[in-house]
Amino acid sequence: PGLIKIRLKFLNDTEEVAVARPEDTVGCLKSKYFPGQESQMKLIYRGQLLQDQARTLRSLRITDNCVIHCHRSRGATAATPALPDPGPAGPTAPGLPLGGGTLMVPTVMVVLALGWYFRINYRQLFTAPATVSLIGVTVLVTFLAFGVYGQ
Repeated sequence: PGLIKIRLKFLNDTEEVAVARPEDTVGCLKSKYFPGQESQMKLIYRGQLLQDQARTLRSLRITDNCVIHCHRSRGATAATPALPDPGPAGPTAPGLPLGGGTLMVPTVMVVLALGWYFRINYRQLFTAPATVSLIGVTVLVTFLAFGVYGQ
């Protein structure tokens, strides 16, 4: 009466069934099933690391037959969760994330625009093979740009 079964799942895909009361805390669950290793054990529920040892299972909405992932860290202070974060913590800008790969095509486009600027204004410095090469690189980069941003 009043007991819930919690499936403790480990990284090696083994499972253990824990029996607890909804009023039990995360710290109580750790000390009952991982005595002496409480500081090394990280419990993850629905992608969130259960850090507050005083929170009750009921307040975390842990019900009968829920799965809690267990990760044993090497040191007592390591706080790396075994599962990735389920979503962004704050608002993000729409579109592609800003990174080196995302900025590569615009950077190449700017360099090409500079090439064409010098080709038009300083025509005497450009030979026929250089102009043909500039045209070929421009066509190639245009196809790459539409391939990256046309998705």
